[in-house]
Amino acid sequence: MRRFLDLQVASIWADVSAELPGVRGTALDVGCGSQPFRELFNPNVRYQGVDIRDASHFGYNNVPDTIYYSGDVWPVADASVDFVLATETLEHVEDPGKFLAQAYRCLSPRGRLLLTVPFAARWHYVPRDYWRFTPSSIKQLLSRAGFQEIAVFARGNEITVACYKLIALLLPLVMPQNRGRVSGLILRLISLPFLPWLFLFAVIGNLSMMGKGGDDCLGYTVLAEKP
Repeated sequence: MRRFLDLQVASIWADVSAELPGVRGTALDVGCGSQPFRELFNPNVRYQGVDIRDASHFGYNNVPDTIYYSGDVWPVADASVDFVLATETLEHVEDPGKFLAQAYRCLSPRGRLLLTVPFAARWHYVPRDYWRFTPSSIKQLLSRAGFQEIAVFARGNEITVACYKLIALLLPLVMPQNRGRVSGLILRLISLPFLPWLFLFAVIGNLSMMGKGGDDCLGYTVLAEKP
């Protein structure tokens, strides 16, 4: 249900689920949070999640099988992993160049990196949301870090973004957060006439992602390789 209504999550899941089952060897999930994509890896993959020590700011803490660290250096040996995954993480990193340099260091030769970054997304986890990337900036950062075979794919298009924004306007009525019992009930009653529209926007938004990605999109999925 969340993937149906949250088009950002739906678009990320679609791209990641197409790539992760084919990963082999050792996979490193950086900024892994609650490890929502772990189940998509082949069971034979050696999975390791890492996250920053103050991940509680993002709502995650003490997740099993996660290594927590401080500073800019990941607690991973050089050239020791075959695949690095970082979903919706790079925008929360103060120095993206250092982050990508760590990904390059940890990957073995011919190892691959998969990133997702938002584009049409609100300012979130304030104040630790620093960047919105374009394909040009992503390619430049990855090239400077040493990566090759860089491919950037837009997630969604203008129709997807429009539906995403309309859903964001209606959801606080349908699912009010941090409200009292009475005010929450009133908002839900007010939302009843809008429920068909919410469903319609979700259907159109999900269908729009089956088409070609546009310049105005929800975000980008990026693949790159260490030579």
